[in-house]
Amino acid sequence: MRVRKESSCELAYTLGPMASQQDRQAEPLSVPKDQPPTGSPEASPTAPGSTPSPGTPRRARGVSKVRPTWPLYLAFFVVAGLVGTTIAWGFLTESLAALGIPDPGHLTTAGLPFLRAVGWMLAALAVGSFLTSSFLISPRLDPKAAEATQPAQPDPTDQQTPLDPESEEALARAGGAVQVENPVTRHDQIGLRRAYLSADGHIASRTGAYATLGFALVGFIMVPLALSDVSGTPFFETLQPAYWGTAVSQVSTSLAWFWVGIIAGVTGLLALATNRWGSQPLCLLGSILMIVPLGMEGHSAAGGDHDYGTNSYLWHLIFMVLWVGGLMALIAHGRRLGPDLAKGVQRYSAIALVAVIVMTVSGLVNAAIRIEWEDWLTTGYGLIITAKAVGVVLLAFMGFIHRQLTIPRLEKEPKLFLRVAIVEVFMMAIITGIAISMGRTPPPPPRDPNLSQMALVLGYDLYVEPNIYNVWTMWRFDIMFGSIGIAMAAAYLYWVIQLRRRTGKSWPISRTIWWMLGCVTLVITVCSGIGLNMPATFSMHMVNHMILSMVIPVFWVLGTPINLMLAAVPAGKPGQPGLREWIQAGLDSPTLRFIMHPGFNTVQFLVIYYLLYLTPFYSVLVSEHAGHLGMNFAFLISGYMYYWEMIGPDPTPDRRSAVSRLAWLVFSMPFHLYFGVYLMQLNTVLAEDFYSTLGLPWAIDLLHDQKVGGGIAWASGSFPLVVVFGTLFRQWLSEDRVKERKHDEQVAAQGDVDDEMEAYNRMLAQMNAGEYPQN
Repeated sequence: MRVRKESSCELAYTLGPMASQQDRQAEPLSVPKDQPPTGSPEASPTAPGSTPSPGTPRRARGVSKVRPTWPLYLAFFVVAGLVGTTIAWGFLTESLAALGIPDPGHLTTAGLPFLRAVGWMLAALAVGSFLTSSFLISPRLDPKAAEATQPAQPDPTDQQTPLDPESEEALARAGGAVQVENPVTRHDQIGLRRAYLSADGHIASRTGAYATLGFALVGFIMVPLALSDVSGTPFFETLQPAYWGTAVSQVSTSLAWFWVGIIAGVTGLLALATNRWGSQPLCLLGSILMIVPLGMEGHSAAGGDHDYGTNSYLWHLIFMVLWVGGLMALIAHGRRLGPDLAKGVQRYSAIALVAVIVMTVSGLVNAAIRIEWEDWLTTGYGLIITAKAVGVVLLAFMGFIHRQLTIPRLEKEPKLFLRVAIVEVFMMAIITGIAISMGRTPPPPPRDPNLSQMALVLGYDLYVEPNIYNVWTMWRFDIMFGSIGIAMAAAYLYWVIQLRRRTGKSWPISRTIWWMLGCVTLVITVCSGIGLNMPATFSMHMVNHMILSMVIPVFWVLGTPINLMLAAVPAGKPGQPGLREWIQAGLDSPTLRFIMHPGFNTVQFLVIYYLLYLTPFYSVLVSEHAGHLGMNFAFLISGYMYYWEMIGPDPTPDRRSAVSRLAWLVFSMPFHLYFGVYLMQLNTVLAEDFYSTLGLPWAIDLLHDQKVGGGIAWASGSFPLVVVFGTLFRQWLSEDRVKERKHDEQVAAQGDVDDEMEAYNRMLAQMNAGEYPQN
């Protein structure tokens, strides 16, 4: 084992003046007792006759030297900004004429596209850096902790996949329990969540933090800049605090960037406050969430079919930052000679392939909504889209070159990969600038200039009143949740096949059926007349809510996806945790332990009902497509967490007994039932201003429709709870049978039960004295 001594210079080279003294003094790497003395032939990585291991830093092999990456980052930002500014400037006169506003000045007309381009490159760098510190490179696992937790002899329990009893029994009938190849050490299972970042992970995390804070700064500057752009007012005038309220309340772009600044600022500060691996996935999630507000504004969020436009644009943005940012972070990792570059590239390569496919499909869908095919080469907007499409094709070709030429030779010629990757990111920066200019270029006139009020608000028209029969004859694919349902079904089947290939064992068919039922129900719900009419009427909204929060999650938790992945995914090599170890670390996290406590879990499931419908939140959320997306995600996540803790066979951090969970269910049932009764008795129409402006083609009594929704909440909310009650009662009986069997085995082994009888008598005496022992 060799000790890396370059952590200080890496931080200095990579972050430059941004790196603080504390950053440059990352946690020292411990030296194993058997480490040869520094300077000895055994310790020298270039000792005569020695062969450097692949994981050895290349600087130690004498192949290259550490190179700073921040000049490259700066060049990427400048190229993206200049391309975006140049193209937008070319369409300046046309844009101002279309908007009917005066020129706000060069600072706005040139600064806005430049800052947008730089902001997107910063966002990509942040996402890629946190992706790297989370999953592309390994954290620093303390060897002393490994020695303390590693048993002297291999522990057979480490090789058993922890399945629930039903799955274990089914697999046993098929021929035995699943054996995990290359079992990971106990240390990697137990210590990953609490592990410190390695020197390279620390650098990547700090880079992500600074990029995120830079994106937050761009977001706050864009608030007055966007107001200046749409009003024709000079930037320094809109920069005054008196104008900020107007910008946030009246300009959707300013509001979106304001939220970007808040989310990015919180994420960046969180990243600076920690140096452990366990917080990095949260930082990655925050860096992805910070770009979501930008997907809710612009050309895609306006006009007809804006539900398609917004959803496809969100997919496009998320995978764009993963693709671009991941490669930027790997370039930095390679230039500072970080270890395990090949492993990181291998993991990133799979993400990049998915990103290219999703970006291509979502980009074509979004373009088809905005322009006709003949407009691609006959309008300025179409030419920009054409240039962007050609650029993506070229990038896909370069990705193919990576897979065929540079990645197979990565260990021997890492410079070749880095050179091609740098050229690729420069192309990505150019395409980013091209894409940014689309926001400053007016698209062709809409195909149907006479859009109805309903089409402007919902994105489409409704023609008939929904009923229990015709909702199954209306279909419109939901690009967001329909795609999620299909992807989750495909992923589950993939892991089932992987389990079969690795072990020769079959996954219980009942589990697969439950999971597929959940995915099919999701697709049917959001793509049928239920999903179509959900934004237009309260009753259909409530049908959608009940299915997403109380039906689909039950199907999913009974599919036991976590146990499936733990059984199908091979364990990582010691010191190189993989998907299996990441899942186990997540199950062991304090955050999940807190969320899965029956008290908190029950409260969060109930609060989402009362907080949403009995406060002004509903009126705000129901009027925006972003609000419907947020509510649907909240319903699915809240329901899944609730039923996972209640009846899910998958492991949880600290599962209570069936009796305890049954008690919490009995406690919550009156609140579920009262919610529906309250809505049926409420005589005030929720979100009346919104519903009354839709102009539905059929007569509708809004108050009556709301009472129908309350009845749906009362009836449909009770049935799943009764099913859960029955499941918990069955689990309670099963636990009793297990205890009886263990008791009988103990009696057979010991020959008497005096100890248990004495303990039982002591418990009765305590209860008689008013003391109730804790179970």
